[in-house]
Amino acid sequence: MAQHKSAKKRIRQEAKRRIHNRYYKKSARTAIKKLREMTDKAEAEKYLPKVVSQIDRLVKKGTWHKSKASNLKSKLTKYVNSL
Repeated sequence: MAQHKSAKKRIRQEAKRRIHNRYYKKSARTAIKKLREMTDKAEAEKYLPKVVSQIDRLVKKGTWHKSKASNLKSKLTKYVNSL
């Protein structure tokens, strides 16, 4: 258990940040799943930039690694183009 005031504050901040990160990670995963289930090309092309934007925001915040994001964006783009 933390003894110092600063350590207690750090624990509170990390808990808040963890919840925040979980929300945005889950939102991105849900959006990716939704995009992969789409069969209409026009609809998927319209939705792809929104998903890519979410992924880029996660990378910018350091929640996801940039290579993971790059691989995801590549696969999603290939999927949309193959429709």
